[in-house]
Amino acid sequence: MFYIDNKYKNPIEIDYEDIASKVIHEAEDFVECPYDCEVNLLITDNSEIQTLNKESRDIDAPTDVLSFPALDYDSPADFSKVEDDNFNFNPESGELVLGDIIVSYDKVIEQAKEYGHSEIREFAFLVAHSMLHLFGYDHMDDEERKSMESDQESILNNLKIRRD
Repeated sequence: MFYIDNKYKNPIEIDYEDIASKVIHEAEDFVECPYDCEVNLLITDNSEIQTLNKESRDIDAPTDVLSFPALDYDSPADFSKVEDDNFNFNPESGELVLGDIIVSYDKVIEQAKEYGHSEIREFAFLVAHSMLHLFGYDHMDDEERKSMESDQESILNNLKIRRD
């Protein structure tokens, strides 16, 4: 299950709910997550994400996406210990709580133009990127970055969401 809070003040011309749903489920399948999961997705603007970026990372600039994983993993997508803590699961639904994704739709528009592809592709890319963070992936070194980029592309290719 995923929850979307759209606080973006302008109309969004893509079916962001459908795209998010497909990417989230494909990411769960890709990492072979054995649980039903819960994800919160906030869509906002550059101003709000800049505030959140300053508060959470001490970077006073807008960013495209922020990820707030609820779980700690020994290695990416290692679910072997999640059942050790009942707080990892929503007591009402029984779903594994993965965390929060915050997307700046201003950045979706800017980066789609910059990279020469559609807003659908950019939005899907940011959700896929963030989902991998929620599964414990990171890109702090070159090897991690390459692995994460490859997996992001695989998720999007599986959905036939390619660069235009």
